[in-house]
Amino acid sequence: MKLFALFFILISSFVFSQTSEEELIKSTVNSLFNGMKTSDSSKITKAFSKTAILQTITKNGEVKNENIKDFAVSISKAEKGSLDERITFSNILIDGNLASVWTPYEFYYQGKFSHCGVNSFQLVKVNDEWKIQYIIDTRRIDNCKK
Repeated sequence: MKLFALFFILISSFVFSQTSEEELIKSTVNSLFNGMKTSDSSKITKAFSKTAILQTITKNGEVKNENIKDFAVSISKAEKGSLDERITFSNILIDGNLASVWTPYEFYYQGKFSHCGVNSFQLVKVNDEWKIQYIIDTRRIDNCKK
């Protein structure tokens, strides 16, 4: 009976630990999109690591790089509330200080549907804080839920 109790405690603590890490990861990702929605460049840059990479895949399959600082500045010029990227967390994988996150999304500009796609994030845990190290996304206007 004691062995069963010990096993149950170990499994419970692992599950709780994993869940709380998932919540911290979600918080980092959500802070990026909250920064976009509120046009807050400091909130956007704070979500990324110092060496982060931001990319998008165009319709023809070309990969475009975007500078994080330039991205944050361009978002800060948007009217507050005009950029609304609605994400769903469909998969979070964690191994130590590395996390992989998959988030399908729908993007709205000034309340009107613009496009949809998927974000693929790689996060790293630095000084007990999750940061976005890499993000690449797809963008399309067809096959969207709306």
